[in-house]
Amino acid sequence: MVYSGAVDRIIGRPPPKTGDVVLVADGTEKPIGWGLYNSVSMFCVRLMQLEEEASRDPSCALNVEKLLETRISEAIRLRRSLGLPSTNTNAYRLVNSEGDRLSGLIIDIFGNLAVIASSAAWVEKYKPQIKDYVSRLGEINNISWRPSIEILKEEGMDLPDLAEVHPSTSLESVKVVENGIYYLISLEGQKTGFYADQRENRQFLSTISKGQRVLDICCYTGGFALSAAHGHAMNVTGVDTSLPALDLANENIGLNNLDSGRISFVRQDATMFMKNAVSREELWDIVVLDPPKLAPKKKVLQSAIGMYRNLNSLAMRLTKKGGLLMTCSCSGAMTQSGMLLRTLQASLGAASMAGKKITVVRQAGAACDHPIDPSYPEGAYLSNILLRHHCGEHLEQINLSRKGRLLHPS
Repeated sequence: MVYSGAVDRIIGRPPPKTGDVVLVADGTEKPIGWGLYNSVSMFCVRLMQLEEEASRDPSCALNVEKLLETRISEAIRLRRSLGLPSTNTNAYRLVNSEGDRLSGLIIDIFGNLAVIASSAAWVEKYKPQIKDYVSRLGEINNISWRPSIEILKEEGMDLPDLAEVHPSTSLESVKVVENGIYYLISLEGQKTGFYADQRENRQFLSTISKGQRVLDICCYTGGFALSAAHGHAMNVTGVDTSLPALDLANENIGLNNLDSGRISFVRQDATMFMKNAVSREELWDIVVLDPPKLAPKKKVLQSAIGMYRNLNSLAMRLTKKGGLLMTCSCSGAMTQSGMLLRTLQASLGAASMAGKKITVVRQAGAACDHPIDPSYPEGAYLSNILLRHHCGEHLEQINLSRKGRLLHPS
């Protein structure tokens, strides 16, 4: 990325328009690379190729169409090397924006459907080419184009134009499989319709759920809840406020031939549900807390910290002694600030748990099909932290050898 504040001057007349290919040079006019220009965005240039790369592979130099084809092909090869898709999983991320070096472009694959999320003006400009390359994938029969309206406003695009060129898809839902569990995905749902980034964390939960009572707060269509039930949890409760999401969650119970006596979903505000459960002195062996994005931008981080603290303090009070709390944040500002663990520690006091402690058992992020460019750390947005409500007794031995970084108890 080249931020607008880093641009000293623009050489050439007439000046470039949004979506034009431009060369980027340093103060001595030594070439740095080339990218796509935006006259109004804070991202003045989205760099597509550095100078040394262009020298090694001149076939893509200043050629957006060729670069798109090359990068999408590279993304396909990476996912194939990761075993995606497979007979057990056909819902995954094919292109992860900066992580696959196509800033502003996300492509999720759900069986024979590709959902393309656009958050950059250049992606809108090259929509026909992108759809053409994706349609060449043998398993893709349908493509849904989902512009990120609010972000594209900041890119200088007019909403009437977006509405005109992006008619809604005829598909309303699609059936996928993840880790051997079937899900119905609504194309009217959040983001691209399904949170594939939590796939490995859902699989991990399945491995530790046998015989446990599990509570899934902000369950959406039941991802974690269904994984726990699939892992032979004794009882699973999912909570969410969205009726359409819970309708799908209940359909997903039937799709997987699960015992409806062992898994159920409740429509209620998360905070209200937890407060009521605390008043009834209910406890669960495993609590999952996966709230929506509470800090979309740094300027609201402080208010979001308070919300995370309150939610986690309630979730801790519902976790039995020796139990596990899996708490998540999909807010990039929270993850990148490193504030989540400190907020969780502060939640101990808020939960009236003086003299007690939590142990960090596992830390993880998004699944491996969500690569991150080290030069763009903002791409690391998801935190998934497993905590043990530890009250001084001898720590149980739990098999935590799955995905994710493991930390020895202190």
